[in-house]
Amino acid sequence: MAQTMKRKYGVGAVLARFIGFIAASVVCGVLAASLVVPAVAAAGLGVSRSIGFFENLPDELTVQPPSQSTRVLTSDGKLIATFFAENRVRIPLDQMSPYVRNAVVAIEDSRFYEHAGIDPQAIARAVVSNLTTGGQQGASTITQQYVTNVVNEARLSQDRPDEVILSGQKDMGDKLREMKLAIALEKKFTKEQILEGYLNIVFFNSEAYGIEAAARYFFSSTAKKLTLPQAALLAGLVNSPTFYNPAINPDKSIVRRNQVLSEMLRQGMITDAEHDAAVATPIQLKLTPQRQGCAYAAIAPYFCDYVSHLILNNPAYGTSLIERQRKLYRGGLTIITTLDSRLQGAAQTQVNGTAGANPDRWGAALVTVQPGTGKILAMAQNTVILPARGKFDTHLNFNVDAKDPEGNDLNGAGGFQPGSTMKPFTFAEWLNEGKSLTAMIDASRRVYPVGFPWRSSCSRVMGAYSTAQNNPELGAADDLQNAEPGFYRPMPINYGLYNSINTATFASATQLDFCGIQKVVDAVGLHSGLDGAQINMHQLGNLLGAIGVAPLHLANAYATFANDGRYCAPIAILEIRDVTGGRLPAQTTECRDALKPQVARGVNAVLQDVMKKGSGVWIEPKVHTKFPVGAKTGTSNNNGSTWVVGYSSGLATASFFGDALEGQDRPGQNVTINGVFYERLDGYMIAGPQWANYMLKVGPLYPRKEFPPPPASMYGTPPSPSPSPGTSTGGTGPAPSSQNDGSTGGATPSGPDSGSERQGGGRPPAPPGR
Repeated sequence: MAQTMKRKYGVGAVLARFIGFIAASVVCGVLAASLVVPAVAAAGLGVSRSIGFFENLPDELTVQPPSQSTRVLTSDGKLIATFFAENRVRIPLDQMSPYVRNAVVAIEDSRFYEHAGIDPQAIARAVVSNLTTGGQQGASTITQQYVTNVVNEARLSQDRPDEVILSGQKDMGDKLREMKLAIALEKKFTKEQILEGYLNIVFFNSEAYGIEAAARYFFSSTAKKLTLPQAALLAGLVNSPTFYNPAINPDKSIVRRNQVLSEMLRQGMITDAEHDAAVATPIQLKLTPQRQGCAYAAIAPYFCDYVSHLILNNPAYGTSLIERQRKLYRGGLTIITTLDSRLQGAAQTQVNGTAGANPDRWGAALVTVQPGTGKILAMAQNTVILPARGKFDTHLNFNVDAKDPEGNDLNGAGGFQPGSTMKPFTFAEWLNEGKSLTAMIDASRRVYPVGFPWRSSCSRVMGAYSTAQNNPELGAADDLQNAEPGFYRPMPINYGLYNSINTATFASATQLDFCGIQKVVDAVGLHSGLDGAQINMHQLGNLLGAIGVAPLHLANAYATFANDGRYCAPIAILEIRDVTGGRLPAQTTECRDALKPQVARGVNAVLQDVMKKGSGVWIEPKVHTKFPVGAKTGTSNNNGSTWVVGYSSGLATASFFGDALEGQDRPGQNVTINGVFYERLDGYMIAGPQWANYMLKVGPLYPRKEFPPPPASMYGTPPSPSPSPGTSTGGTGPAPSSQNDGSTGGATPSGPDSGSERQGGGRPPAPPGR
């Protein structure tokens, strides 16, 4: 085993000997030609210029930590992904096998523990060899090699790759500078520190920088566990990583390995028996390529992509994009996110199974946030980032906005029409204005013409807005529609919400201040997923979800109901540490009062009825029989976007199924999914079971308390028993089943198109176990 030794010569003595050696060599006319590369002399490089450069060099070398990999982790410590420009994991010397430390010294610099940075004996030997053989034998010590690596690494980290100088490219000035810096380095660091730094920075191949990464790549092991033959093989690679690469040139690699073993034996580092056993050992590689970036994430690739954009878009991590990229790819950060690996695994399994083989590339997505903190706990979709045979691939994140509030790209799909999942926000304003939870409204009206006296206290002009029905010059063809014909009649407002009656939402809006509806939507964080613009609730189509909203923000808006009316902005990053353990800025929970607690409780009371007797009654499994949940179904006008957004006291989840392809607007009509034909897709059919199966599995992992009831005064006069399926209220026609989730999409400025989803009567085939 090699042991620490004090240098035998003082720095001044070594430098004096070296200067004398240079002078003698110049007199002989050979140093410039033989010390570095013979071609230098042929090129006419002046030795006097090199010596002058040498004299003017600084004595100090600033050694910065080399580029290291950044790790992105779940909140429970599971690896999501790594980012690196150079795959490197820095470790201390005592975490490296003694075999590899000795092997590198034996083959690269046998006098490492004796010299003071440069080795005059090795230089003399190289001069003689190069003169007599015409070769290019080098004489660089480990310290000199470390200097070169440090200098080159600094240039790379400063985005100056064109200034990197490789061994065969050094001129006399480069070589002299390297030597002086090596001497200066040995004044500042111990031999152990230099060897540790060298083994952490040295290049093994494009997949591995440093000994730890090399051990992981070639042997799926660690530097500490390297065996003698493994250590000798890696030590031999340093001289020529391509030529001696065992995966490319195994024969050359084993010759080189055995050469290292012979040197270790000659220098007394191993015994004859150890040498012979190692030489007899075949090369046994277990290659483990280290993939970097979100496309190769172990879990949650799209959440990873979202986190990376949060870093790259934030000036807190660097004043320019280049600086932020350097921080992410070279900074060796540890980024601890909000993701819960248990929820993420369940969400990914669920979306992957939602559409099976999915040749028509229908999108499925789930995203969960925690009420009261805004933490994003899961974010999944049924696609892959990189093209893969038989897979639905896209770079777009279905769950997030296209851009952040400052206009920076988030790589999101830009949202989807939320349909009837927007109705609870109009209902919240109904309660906010002091109206009864069970008040009767007239849902029979289908036409609201231009000039209808909508109310707007903030001076927005409403006279130009209408449902535009039967008014061809205003660009609409039909009256306001429900999913079924029997619901154009008076009904309790809560009944109209949990059965998702379009005309009921409009009837309630006639009695409301649209500025109040606007305030509710703004307060719960809803906005256009495409450009972050405010959703103009004075445009009537937006009452029924005409503008695309990202699932993340829709889930978070519903989390406000679960959190007693208190909104918390969504966050994804809990903590960021640099290589020294220092803290960088991260996201913190930021909450505000958005709704009065009694308003949120009133909404919760009605949304629980959605699952018990409303538009979600057909959703299986019956989550509400296991713990309290509120939810709302939603479907766009052409059935191309379907939703269930629901929550317990501890989790709020948006479930989406529909057309998620960029630039597409396919109708969800007359389609076959998992072998089942659907005349028209509805929120409860596929998005519903996706939500229910997932919530049933993960719900018990978080609180699932009873929701506080609304105050008794909110009910006004004692209400009649709520109508249930099979019972009519206040009129004739079919009783509410679950097929009343009417919504609208693509509303013109003059009002919504014919908004409804028509099921064609009867219950369609149940989704197959999703």
